[in-house]
Amino acid sequence: MKKVNIGGVPEHFNLAWYLTLKQGEYKAKDINLRWHDYYGGTGAMCNGLRSGDIDIAVILTEGIIKDIIAGNPSKIVQTFVKTPLIWGIHVAANSNYKTIKDIKGSRAAISRYGSGSHLMAYINAKNNGWNLESDLNFEVIKNLDGAIKGLTEGEADYFMWEKFTTKPIVDDGIFRRIGNCPSPWPCFVIAVRDEFIDNNENVLNDILSIINETTMDFKSIPSIDNTIANRYEQELSDVQEWLSITEWSQEVISEKTINSVQDQLLELNIIPRKANYNELVHEPNPY
Repeated sequence: MKKVNIGGVPEHFNLAWYLTLKQGEYKAKDINLRWHDYYGGTGAMCNGLRSGDIDIAVILTEGIIKDIIAGNPSKIVQTFVKTPLIWGIHVAANSNYKTIKDIKGSRAAISRYGSGSHLMAYINAKNNGWNLESDLNFEVIKNLDGAIKGLTEGEADYFMWEKFTTKPIVDDGIFRRIGNCPSPWPCFVIAVRDEFIDNNENVLNDILSIINETTMDFKSIPSIDNTIANRYEQELSDVQEWLSITEWSQEVISEKTINSVQDQLLELNIIPRKANYNELVHEPNPY
């Protein structure tokens, strides 16, 4: 049985992986797929791919593109969620910051440099016409728990994270959301280490086939909204709203999309150059 390590954030976007694992679908193909939760998000997963701790990552598009250009020996094999991620912009509940305008020049809590929370702070700054050098300051807080501590104790001023994941923290009166910032591209892709692609093409095809079959019909799974609400401790109405605006993908990411993401990252000085499509993307070969 082939052991394969995969990483992702422990959020509702990845429930399809949990369901396919629970049902033993990979073992039926002689694959021992081991899921690893990455609470540190994209930056932590990039490190996991580089070190070989994981073979596959379900990861933010912008973060993995940046890291592949920076030398991560991996490729994007397909889009996983094709709709944008809605990033909530959060402050401590007792903070004096009331609007996005108020946080200009203050300290953004980020999980780590190169993470989604880091890169999206640039997108938010650009959207609001801020000076990218003087109006952005960062405080590394590692993960969501670190953000709760950091904002509550005044170590940082605002924190950007997926709106629905942080909604219970807002409902509990710990964070206050002052705005939203949708990612201007499909949010999640599946990335795989080059070494794994070179040596395990058939295994990769089997894994993608199983997960794609589940995501294709994900919304029609009976009581899926209740399952998500219970597992991730969210309000049913929030889950239903999230399901209504989220679309999964079973397709290879297009060259047009790759170029669009890179154009924006280059404009923000997040990447030093644009890479060729085949430097970033591997299209799995069918059997």
